Parts: sequence; C-alpha cells; structure tokens
Amino acid sequence: MALEAFPLHLLVWNNQYLELDRELQKKERQDPRGRTPLELAVCLGHLESTRVLLRHTADPTHCTTQGWTVLQEAVSTGDPELVQLVLQYRDFKRATERLAGIPELLSKLRQARDFYVEMKWEFTSWVPLVSKVCPSDVYRVWKSGSCLRVDTTLLGFEHMTWLKGRRSYIFKGGDDGAVVMEVDHEKQVVYTEPLVLSPRDAPSLLAAMQPSQENTAQRLTSPIVSTHLNTRNIAFERNKSGIWGWRSEKTEVISGYEAKVYSATNVELVTRSRTEHLSDQDKSRSKGSKTPLQSFLGIAEQHTAHNGSNVSQCASPHNPTAITADEYFNPEFNLNGRDIGRPIELTSKIQRFKATLWLSETHPLSLAEQVTPIIDLMAISNAHFAKLRDFITLRLPPGFPVKIEIPLFHVLNARVTFSNLCGCDEPVSTVTVHKPENSDEADVPFRCLVSRPCGTSHVKPMAHNKQNQKITTRTCVAPVRVKELQSALHYCVSVATVTWAQVVIMNALSHQKFFM
Repeated sequence: MALEAFPLHLLVWNNQYLELDRELQKKERQDPRGRTPLELAVCLGHLESTRVLLRHTADPTHCTTQGWTVLQEAVSTGDPELVQLVLQYRDFKRATERLAGIPELLSKLRQARDFYVEMKWEFTSWVPLVSKVCPSDVYRVWKSGSCLRVDTTLLGFEHMTWLKGRRSYIFKGGDDGAVVMEVDHEKQVVYTEPLVLSPRDAPSLLAAMQPSQENTAQRLTSPIVSTHLNTRNIAFERNKSGIWGWRSEKTEVISGYEAKVYSATNVELVTRSRTEHLSDQDKSRSKGSKTPLQSFLGIAEQHTAHNGSNVSQCASPHNPTAITADEYFNPEFNLNGRDIGRPIELTSKIQRFKATLWLSETHPLSLAEQVTPIIDLMAISNAHFAKLRDFITLRLPPGFPVKIEIPLFHVLNARVTFSNLCGCDEPVSTVTVHKPENSDEADVPFRCLVSRPCGTSHVKPMAHNKQNQKITTRTCVAPVRVKELQSALHYCVSVATVTWAQVVIMNALSHQKFFM
C-alpha cells in the first residue's frame, strides 16, 4: 500500500508526534508530492510534529519543489507560534553554519598566494529617481596567509540618505578556529570575537535565537516574496564593435588588462509574491504603507496579473479540499490541482535581462583559488555577494572576470570591477610587489607581500587618529556567551557589512520588509 512507503509522513499526517519522536528516521525523504516530513508538518499546521522534527535536526532552510522555504510556508499558515518556532531554528542553523564555515574558508585561503585587490561596486538604474540614490563603494581586500581584511565605507540608509563611515572587517584563521574583528575607525574602537561554538553552547545559542513577537507579527502581516535569478538557459556570446560590414569582436582594457566582452543572455529575474495569509486590511495596509521610494519602485508590480486562484480565507485552511492520506501518498493518484495548505494567492513577474562580462586571460588572479573563497565568505550574510557568487560559479568562458554587470532587481543593476591589484595602479603602503626580473609580466604572474593586514597596529594609522591617541579595544571573553555570540553574528560575521543601504533598495523592489 502507498501509505506503508511513507511512515514518517503518515505520522505527521495524523499528528502522532509521540510516535514520530520514537520512529524518526530519514527525515529529509520527500513524499510523492515533493515534501519532506518537516515541510508536510508545516503545511498542515501541526505544531508539535514540527517541533519534534526540528529537535531531531530536520533542515529548516530547505526549499520545496515550488521554491518556497519552510519559513515562508509557515507564514502562509497564519500561525504565529509555528512561525516563531521555524524562524528560531532557521536562524540557529544559519548561525552554526556561519561559525563552522568561516574557519574552513580561511583555511582554503591559506593555500593561495597573498594579494591585495579593490572591488568597486556600482549600483545603477535606468530610472532617473533611483539612479540618483544608488550608492557606490570600494571594498578593499587584503589577503595574507589565512588572514583576510575587508574595508568599506557604505554603512546604511536613513531618511533617503546614504550613511557613510569607515569600517574594517578582519578575519584571522588559526588551527583552533577563527577570530573576527570589526574596526570602527571614526569611533576608534575595535570589537573582537572568537568564532568558536562548543556543543555545550548550542542550547544557549538556540534560546538566544528566539524571535520577537514584533518580528513574527510583521511577517504575518506582510506579503511572502521570493526573488531569484533563473540562469538555466543562460548563453554567453562575444560582443561586437564597429559598423555593419566591418564588425569585430569587442575588447576593452579594464584596470590595465585587455578583456574580451561577453553578453550573457536568457537571464531571467523571477519575482513571486504570496498574499493568501493576509486579511483584506493587511493587503490594503501593505499597499498604503510603502515609503515614497518603495511606492515608486512598486509601480512595475501593481499591474501584474493574478496567477493564483481567488479564494476566501478559511477558518481551518490546512486541508481545505479534504485530501485523504491514501490520495496524498499515492503517486498514481491525480489530485487535479488540489493540495494541502492554504490555497495560494500568487502574483508572479518575470523580467529578462542581459548580463555583461569583461574576461581577461592574462589577469594574475585565480578566480577559483583566490577570489571565490573570499566571495563565499562575504556571501554568508551579504545577499549581493551571494548573487555574484551564484553568477561566477556558472560555466563562464575562459578568463578572469575583471568586470561584471549583473541584474539584482527590477530596475537595479550591480557593476563589480576588480582593480588596483597588489597596489600596481595606486601604491598601498602595506603591499610590496615582487615583479619577476627579465620576463614578460603578462606571462609570469607577479607576487606581492602583504604586511600585517590583520592587526590593530595596521588599523591605527588608517583611522587618522590624533597623535598619541590609542584605539580602544573591546575583546569578548571566551568561552563565548550567548549575547556576545549573538552580537558577533549580527555585527561581525557580515563581511563587508550587511549593507543596509542595499537591503533597503532590495526590499523596496521585492515588496519585502527588513527581513528575509
């Protein structure tokens, strides 16, 4: 019988959480409808089964076959306790993965050559109003051994104004873990935090991840939004220059390196918004509470078609069409569009973009060995670096991407340029270039010595302190305590800052609030 093949799912279906606690195995197996036991428990609104599955380390970051996260499915139920539970475990899993991942990435960097490079991020838009408030910033990156330092000047967005400052984020890897430092050059303060999580700290960290009621309420009264780049059909082709009949493949010199120019076509930006969990009042409030920037950017969404079914909210919405367990678990049974959970109200929008790449086959940096680990490190908590990572990990044409322009959201592009490698364009006091003698520089990658990029003694001169004025250092005491660890996760792990300015534009474009 079909039911016998899915014992865990059947226990969830019947909300037999005590039996589930005893029988829990293969917790990530998908049923015939593509759901894991945790996803099924959430969609059915079974709080206790969800709690048991999460306690047995079911993955709260998993996405359904339709591309929705477990948290988004929890929000769609309208159950605040369920949302709080899933959110708590999701944040806990993210925190532990960050703590575990950073030392590993720093260990990878240790094997690569030392270097200094600048990454210029420019945010552009074809919309005049948006282009005026789009920021730009230069991320300065020092890599020495297993130490990494990233400097930035873009701190936030407030009252339609970009906030500037001077911050450094320093990661120091070692055999027994890693240390992260946040340097505020203007306040002359250094915050230091060891990135070590012992098993005995896990329960305290989980408790610290309990979301606030305000956070939960905000999610339950806001649309569920998913935005992603679809690159399944992406194709790369050389750009042409010249007039008709005399056209040739286009090349440009970027940061001193000759680069071939490519266009990436068939790049789709897919934005989906769900509102079935909102009351009519919440829907009206969501439309009326936008900032002027959000309202302006939201024009493109206001005229999109409603792709879901118009349904009224039910008192018991988790199985409104009375699907039986036999029907659900039988892969041969056609549900004819019926499903469990609250009937989805979905608005979707697909926009097609072109991305542009400038690839140099003579650039000394290695994308795989030197740059990708740094982008992976930054992508842990920076959404734009995550998009950049997803793009550069595609099967690109040969060469190093000295310049990339990719779409981020509906009217916003990001242009990333690698420049001033090892201080060759503008000298950097802590970087010494060792060029090979009697050889062609283009054929033999040069080396550079990066001196003390990860110490406060190097930070102090860059803070422009007054004479004899010391930088105050606040060092967290090991073992890591809950509040200190939470502070480190929120302020330090976000390499190159969790750039609030970028987040505001992102959320305005995707109709999201301040969270994901």
